Amino acid sequence: MATFVERLQTHGFHVETQARWSPLALSLFDAGLFAIYPEKNQAGLLIEDRDGRPLYSARHPERVYARFEDIPPLVVTSLLFIENRELLQGAARKNPVIEYDRLMRAILDHVVGTGSPTQPASGGSTLATQIEKLRHSPGGRTSSIVEKARQMASASLRVYSQGEITGNAQRQIVRDYVNVLPLAAVAGYGEVIGLGDGLWAWYGADFDEVTRLLFDATSISAGDPASTQQGRAYRQALSLLLAVKKPTTYLARDPAVLGARVDSYLRRLAAAGRITPALRDAALDVRLEPRTRASLPAPSFVDRKGVDSVRLELLSQLDLRDAYDLDRLDLTVRATLDGAVDSEVSRILQQLGDRRHAADAGLMTDRLLGSDDPGRVVYSFILYERGPQGNLLRVQSDNFDQPLDINEGTRLEFGSTAKLRTLVTYLDVVEEFHRTYAGMPVEALRAVTPPPRDPLTRWALDYLTRAEDRGLEAMLEAAMNRRYSASPAESFFTGGGAHQFRNFVSTDDQRVITVREAFQRSVNLVFIRLMRDLVSHYTSRSEERVSLLEDAGHPERKRYLERFADEEGRTFLQRFYAKHRDTPAAEAMQRLTQSGPLTLTRLGVIFRSIRPDAGLDEFDAFVQAQRAAPPLSGAKIRTLYEKSDPGRWTLQDLGYLSHVHPLELWLLGYLYQHPAATLSDAIDASSQQRQDAYRWLFRTTNARAQQRAIQTLVEAEAFGDIHAAWQRQGYPFQSLVPSYATAIGSSGDNPGALSVLMGIILNNGVRYPSIRIEQARFAEATPYETRLARGPS
Repeated sequence: MATFVERLQTHGFHVETQARWSPLALSLFDAGLFAIYPEKNQAGLLIEDRDGRPLYSARHPERVYARFEDIPPLVVTSLLFIENRELLQGAARKNPVIEYDRLMRAILDHVVGTGSPTQPASGGSTLATQIEKLRHSPGGRTSSIVEKARQMASASLRVYSQGEITGNAQRQIVRDYVNVLPLAAVAGYGEVIGLGDGLWAWYGADFDEVTRLLFDATSISAGDPASTQQGRAYRQALSLLLAVKKPTTYLARDPAVLGARVDSYLRRLAAAGRITPALRDAALDVRLEPRTRASLPAPSFVDRKGVDSVRLELLSQLDLRDAYDLDRLDLTVRATLDGAVDSEVSRILQQLGDRRHAADAGLMTDRLLGSDDPGRVVYSFILYERGPQGNLLRVQSDNFDQPLDINEGTRLEFGSTAKLRTLVTYLDVVEEFHRTYAGMPVEALRAVTPPPRDPLTRWALDYLTRAEDRGLEAMLEAAMNRRYSASPAESFFTGGGAHQFRNFVSTDDQRVITVREAFQRSVNLVFIRLMRDLVSHYTSRSEERVSLLEDAGHPERKRYLERFADEEGRTFLQRFYAKHRDTPAAEAMQRLTQSGPLTLTRLGVIFRSIRPDAGLDEFDAFVQAQRAAPPLSGAKIRTLYEKSDPGRWTLQDLGYLSHVHPLELWLLGYLYQHPAATLSDAIDASSQQRQDAYRWLFRTTNARAQQRAIQTLVEAEAFGDIHAAWQRQGYPFQSLVPSYATAIGSSGDNPGALSVLMGIILNNGVRYPSIRIEQARFAEATPYETRLARGPS
């Protein structure tokens, strides 16, 4: 609890109320006893909406008996016969925790067993003691006499905490034990606790139906039409009561042994008069096969997007491993979601997949969907309300019936959003210019020399030198009115290559327009050129980057070229690995030879580069199989074999001779020798090969290629600075595509991040936290109860 509180406090929560233990409770706990209070048989995660209406409930166990009276008498009778025959009998003040005859027998067996390991040991644990063991002892086991004493003392105090008359406490012990049975784990479901969940998880039985059948089975007689169903229900329940001793062994590994144990107890129960012979026979006629998988029914994901976003936030804030652990906390959460509005939005978004509803919404016009299928369109909606704590999430919904959350789990190309982020970054830079230069006299401004590659700084100095109004708002207005060409004719070197871009509307191609109009009309080429200016500005802010580009003798250029070789080599290896990873080596080599001219030199280099240890005979067979010409003589084959020895050539030379990228050639050889290698293995093993494949780049004759390589890396570093600015605005991803195309959407975005950016703009540049959870209530009605709430931002 202390850890959870500490974690939530770092996320803006504070403790509102917390239970305090009485001095007596503390002293008992300090003495080594378990905490004494009415423990819950069922708990889990409950998420409420802003008005306290339940949105999500995960109760574990899912199926429990709420009252002793709800348990079929057959189950009670059978359980007590197996585990605790004196319970529910005797004096009103009797302590049900201790049965002295059983206890003395267990002690005697323990003493004898110390000297004789083969002596069978009887159990001294009553149901009350077993509950303490299962709930509280480490590993659910009794490791020592001291641990047994702790269980018995704790159970006794728990019984008498209700008063000296123990009848009600005894009935509660039976109810609690039935609900707390540990029944191993089933694939697809997880840990199974309690008879109710055990019936469903292991046998696929309906808990309510089994309960009804067992109530009716008390007076079953031979020939009763319902006897088979009742016999099956009783055998299922009895098998689970008996499986508790070794649940994994009996239910998962060796159910036949459990079956024999059930048969034995059926006969013993009938002989003792606890069940009728007719019920015994009906149950003996049934054979059970526990399930190996218990898949939960698939939920409707459309109605859960907002709730799942709350659960994801809880996972993060509490630092839990997965939703399985989260759902098993005794935790009630008050979310900011408005359940009624969220449900209505989800309903409307789903309706838009129907042509009639889409037409009513005006979506089937020629400008929008036309004759297309509206059911193929995915809609999302997210809504925040500004509150004292921050931006409160009220609705998060989409109509995509899969776990993927469109608002926050996607990476979509939003061109206009990218332009907005670019515009905000641009105006941020202008504001920075104003902060730096607006207070300087005109003469001092004229003395400032702007970096040669930075048109934005040059504009800012020129504007402030001539402007009558040097105020920030006037300068921002002037920045919005700067003009750029919208022509698509220019080729841009960015992202490591030459690229051309187009506008949405061709009539813009011949225009020179302001940034303001380009944003309003979403004109691509203006924003490509604006992004180029931003990249140049961020590049010019670093003297080392400028020197790298300007000075051909800069000592760091070699390191940058090595970095370029390493990074581009990784990119090629990823591509080649994806191409060949699922292809047998022989087939991949065959495919490679067919991708170019079948010259002898090329065939020889490909084969020996991939299989350098292959002998002359294998080499001869491969070369002859690829050619339609007459076979080569032995002398020519030997000469070709020796000439193709990869040890005679550099990796770069082998690529040239084989007409294959040298890293693809190396990768196929590596995969032939290591067929189980992963991409990570290949990258780890190829650090030197990546450098060898780019030796040509380091020659002084390739100055232009070197300049382009360094320019590509410097541009990527500038995009790192832009990415930092975008992250402050809520951009959700860990990097940007280092290309001017980022200005028109190539780096992706999502609706949730767009809502954060719009919140910043609507709140005058202040980023308030996005709030999904207002209150968390742990372990209500227990000594650990803790309530936390979020305070004002």
